[in-house]
Amino acid sequence: MEPLFVVQVLLFVCVTIATEAAKIEGGKKHLCHCKNVLSQLFMAMILTSPGDFCCAIGLLIRSEGQGCNAHKYLSYPCGHIFLSCCEDEEGQSQSPLWTQEKSRPTALPRPGSNVDECQGNTHSCRPNQRCVNTPGSFLCELQVRCPVGYQMKNGVCQDIDECIGNTHSCGESSVCQNTAGSFRCSSKLKCVSGFTLDSHGNCIDINECSSLSEPCTAGSACINTVGSYTCRQKILMCNEGYHSSADGTKCVDTDECQMGTHRCGAGQICRNLPGSYRCDCQTGYQYDAFRKVCTDINECWRFPGRLCAQTCENTKGSYRCSCTTGFSLALDGNNCEDVNECDGSPCSQECVNIYGSYQCYCREGYYLKEDRHTCEDIDECSQTIGNLCVFQCVNVVGSYRCSCPPHGYVTAANGRSCKDIDECMTGSHNCSFSQTCYNLQGSFKCLSFDCPQNYKKVSDTHCERMGCPPNSIDCQNSPLRITYHQLNLKTNTITPGQIFRIGPSPVYSGDNIVISIVKGNEGGYFSARKLNSFTGAVYLQRKVGDPKDFLIDVEMKLLRKGTFTSFLSRLYIFITSNKM
Repeated sequence: MEPLFVVQVLLFVCVTIATEAAKIEGGKKHLCHCKNVLSQLFMAMILTSPGDFCCAIGLLIRSEGQGCNAHKYLSYPCGHIFLSCCEDEEGQSQSPLWTQEKSRPTALPRPGSNVDECQGNTHSCRPNQRCVNTPGSFLCELQVRCPVGYQMKNGVCQDIDECIGNTHSCGESSVCQNTAGSFRCSSKLKCVSGFTLDSHGNCIDINECSSLSEPCTAGSACINTVGSYTCRQKILMCNEGYHSSADGTKCVDTDECQMGTHRCGAGQICRNLPGSYRCDCQTGYQYDAFRKVCTDINECWRFPGRLCAQTCENTKGSYRCSCTTGFSLALDGNNCEDVNECDGSPCSQECVNIYGSYQCYCREGYYLKEDRHTCEDIDECSQTIGNLCVFQCVNVVGSYRCSCPPHGYVTAANGRSCKDIDECMTGSHNCSFSQTCYNLQGSFKCLSFDCPQNYKKVSDTHCERMGCPPNSIDCQNSPLRITYHQLNLKTNTITPGQIFRIGPSPVYSGDNIVISIVKGNEGGYFSARKLNSFTGAVYLQRKVGDPKDFLIDVEMKLLRKGTFTSFLSRLYIFITSNKM
């Protein structure tokens, strides 16, 4: 609170005290009353804002029965608020929302005195004040009433919600809305667009034609409809060739050319005129009065030999000059100039320009193809009679060279043949220590000759059966010896052809054998047959077209002195290409 404002209030208090001094006898009562007033004012100053404090002063002076002229001691707006609360009976509505002010004791405590001024009615509190006894004195508390629409709650005036408390007077067709200190009734009925609510709560149509300033354009008339309005174009009569403007206020020229309502024929140009139009022929056309159409002018016939140096071609509305092959049209659009075709690199190798044409030539080792433009290398590999190379002939520019397979071969000294590389001998194989390297034409194989269970290895390619238990029939029927063999055949091997022979060694009189392929012949490429009583053979039965590996088991059963003994030959057969 500003110091000037406080000074003004204290000045006003002094005036009040002086007034009271003239009416009340006895200095003690005067002093108590002055203290009461000061206590209440200072409490109001602490608890309220400056505006509420000024109103509290006005209410206090009014309760004291003093005149309201004291507002002249207060500046604006405090003096105005004070005067309103002091004179107006309704000034209480502007009173601060607090419940009580505590003033200082009206008298100093008297030793040994315990008199209850409030109960003995010896206090000096006013009718709008409540007496509160204190030791040796009493207090006068200002009792403030809450404005209309407010109620006291927890010592504070709070707004009463009439809508929640159902203390409003809104009817069933209205909705209660709470406001500060009161309430408002709003109609439940809401009208759709184009309607408004009248005083009786009914939705009535809005006449937009009268309520809106310019609902329609100048050339249209407004017609009200239920819930809306419409604009109707005013009818304006115009002469032929004219039509009403967009706003309907005047007649404007009709552009028949732009609207496409003209009757100009093909090849004619429509030109708009005020209220009409004209049909003109385009450049390069002439008007045919008999047929009343525009016809093309053939400039090439009308001016023969004078327009173009070589060829004149008529076009719609004009003409075009062109030149024969080997010439190009000059910049003037009429003459022809020789074209140096070699500038465009039409030949794959050499080009010679001639007047109106050109000629292509080829370098040594090439020939000119039938298109007379492309030079192609002579392929000695395909044109030479006989085989130039053993494996493959590769054509190069102006010559050829012989090549060998990328792996397993090297070119021989004569440059035509290929020599097999024996990887097993040169040590360029990748077989492990336990494997045996077997060289093939252009390659090699790593073979493992492992003896089955119950057999022992007696050489690199032989396994002998060990002794069999007396009651083991399977062991006794198993082969006595297993021998490994490797065969390398070409894909062009003649079939059927014998590739392997088998028989006992030594041979005794009365020996007899039975030979069969027991494993690895799923494709039926091989067959086994008996040549005589002690010799058998294996045949390549049908042709193998591509390189392929086989592993077949050939069993020979020897009948000697009434006892059968079995021998097994395991054949590794490698079919390689015949091109080498």
